[in-house]
Amino acid sequence: MFKALHLWLPSYLRRIRRRVSLADTHLILCVCDHFEPLHDATHAQAIDRVLRWQTEFPALSSSHRDSTGQPLRHTFFYPVEQYDPALLSPLADLCRSTPCETEIHLHHKNDTPANFSATLEKGKRDLASHGLLSTDPSGAIRFAFIHGNWALDNSNPSGAHCGVPNELALLLNAGCYADFTMPSAPDPTQTATINSIYYATPTHLPKSHNHGLPARVGVIDPPGFLLVQGPLGLNWHRRKWGLLPRIENADLTLRNPPTLDRLSLWLDLNTHVRGRPEWIFAKLHTHGGLPRNMRMLLGVPMRDFHASLPTFAAAHPGFQFHYTTARELVNIVHAAEASHSGNPADYRDFRYTSRLRSQ
Repeated sequence: MFKALHLWLPSYLRRIRRRVSLADTHLILCVCDHFEPLHDATHAQAIDRVLRWQTEFPALSSSHRDSTGQPLRHTFFYPVEQYDPALLSPLADLCRSTPCETEIHLHHKNDTPANFSATLEKGKRDLASHGLLSTDPSGAIRFAFIHGNWALDNSNPSGAHCGVPNELALLLNAGCYADFTMPSAPDPTQTATINSIYYATPTHLPKSHNHGLPARVGVIDPPGFLLVQGPLGLNWHRRKWGLLPRIENADLTLRNPPTLDRLSLWLDLNTHVRGRPEWIFAKLHTHGGLPRNMRMLLGVPMRDFHASLPTFAAAHPGFQFHYTTARELVNIVHAAEASHSGNPADYRDFRYTSRLRSQ
């Protein structure tokens, strides 16, 4: 549990935390799913897992609305090295029938820059063939990314699960508009930068995203590669042996489902674009292709959490919550950088447009 604590705890302790005033606060809530239906499964079992999402999620989505009436959404990061039309076709159908979207996930090891770039290009073509991914104003296909095994930019100290130290530059060149891998604690790939939306400068050294420049109001298209982090801190509401705090690392699991206690911590950890503190981003992650997590994500724990949000908002006048996809979240980030304010829901399509929604 406390492995690699030295990598991020100093940053956590240096950061002055305060309980956020919820008046006029907007929570941008995004669930990013490392969606791996083939994990420990036969092909038939993997198809059953995708079909379960296709069957059960629409009712869950339509049953829960955010502060502006938008239904619940979910972002699937599909491992492109496991491309299978039998799995992607129903997933794309689910994204057509609900506000869900699909982005790129990738596991690799001992890789080369040339092969990594070729894999990304094939992954883009494969997902785009199903109408997935998004476009920028020029019409170019763009995508969000999550690295398998957390090892973005060859960041595992052992060199495992990657092998490409200039990965950020290659992702930029391939059309990636943001990475959503972090946080990875307690994994040793965890960065010193935490609870941030920031731009890292690509280098040929591993883990060049360990530090970067925070996204700021009034600074449009700064140089570097955009990273969106989820909340990371100590959770004193959940203690090991009744004494030591557990790590809050934004992971949604059957044993650690979303709760209002966790919501309060996500708000306190206060990830935002500098100069727009009233827009708080909570980027969460999960592994929704695993049956044990599906019991939570499609079952009572998730239903109870989302049913509690309108009551929570009503008890805190001025507080609003907004369900977003990864693409919509990044659009809201760019709107903040462009000095927009008010309701972040107005900027879901600020720069990047879903190919499914534009058809």
